[in-house]
Amino acid sequence: MNQAQAVAVPRPEAAGPGAPQSVELRHLRYFVAVADAGTFTRAAERLFIAQPTLSQQVQRLEQIVGTPLLRRRREGVQLTAAGTVLLKAARDVLAAAGHAVSQTRQAAGLGRPRLRFVLPTDLPDSLAVQTTCRLRSAADAAGVTVTWLETPLDGEFSPIRQRRADAGLGWLTASPDALPAPLEALSLGEFEPEVWLPPGHPSVPRGVIGLNELASLEVIHGPRRASPATYHWWLAALQSMDSRFAFTDPPFRRSLPMVLAFAATAPRPTAVLTGPAVIAGPPPGVTRLPRPAGAGDMARVYLAGHPLTATAALVWNGDLPRPLQQILVDTADGAAPPKATSPPAPSQAGQHHAAGLTGAGTPALAGCSN
Repeated sequence: MNQAQAVAVPRPEAAGPGAPQSVELRHLRYFVAVADAGTFTRAAERLFIAQPTLSQQVQRLEQIVGTPLLRRRREGVQLTAAGTVLLKAARDVLAAAGHAVSQTRQAAGLGRPRLRFVLPTDLPDSLAVQTTCRLRSAADAAGVTVTWLETPLDGEFSPIRQRRADAGLGWLTASPDALPAPLEALSLGEFEPEVWLPPGHPSVPRGVIGLNELASLEVIHGPRRASPATYHWWLAALQSMDSRFAFTDPPFRRSLPMVLAFAATAPRPTAVLTGPAVIAGPPPGVTRLPRPAGAGDMARVYLAGHPLTATAALVWNGDLPRPLQQILVDTADGAAPPKATSPPAPSQAGQHHAAGLTGAGTPALAGCSN
């Protein structure tokens, strides 16, 4: 009977500290899911995996990078400084991997090309409807599937720049040429907000208010997360008049009549500033809209000199395949905003009009003009 000597074989994880270890996409995907969900329990539910498995994989990632990425607390997880850095890089890697797979499938003729399009909620209805109709028409003609994403866009159009989306319709507060690479943009027109004032304010008879006068009032606008680009740009403009100025968040962002009712009964003079809602132009070249139902005694005026504006633009990632970029160019060519109109007839004064505080003011179009 042969006496065989047992030879101990080291397990992979027992190898020396210099042994190569690789981060896999699943590690990054699990880490991002936990960071987004805030707890391992919610992340495991969203990923449809067991919580112990998820926890083990994140711990494995921490072992590979050699430092804690999350602080585990009773109320949830919190990113460490290292975790914050890795989270941004992980999003970029996952987005780039998904983008590469999509491009590869398109090059191989597998399935319809896909365009992930961001459509924020703070857009005038007429602009949003016209643009989306044109985009759908152009995409259908080219055999492209559009995936609609409803999410805020900041001034840097981060979801597009980070390849979590391909293109979007949003607000520029500077020239299209000032966008960071690899973004490209086409302007669709200039828009400005409306201002609602208490009826006794001296600016009401004139129909316009100066920026310095507005900065002296309590102004309801926002919240910031709904439209970060215009919020910060307009806040800076008002703070140039009064460094102590700050916006007051609306109590009901989705209901302009409710916000107007709150402003009308405020203890001190309070104005309501909407998001970009009407086409900017020299007075009286602005679109006069029907009076919203439930506006009460609040009166609508406009800002003198158009100091608060935003450019509606189609923005996309410059590395998109040329056929997808052509769809966006065709959409921009046919999605010019409606021309400014004269005030509506008196019979329209009671027409119902609902708009979010940072959202659209113009009536939605019934369809697209082709």
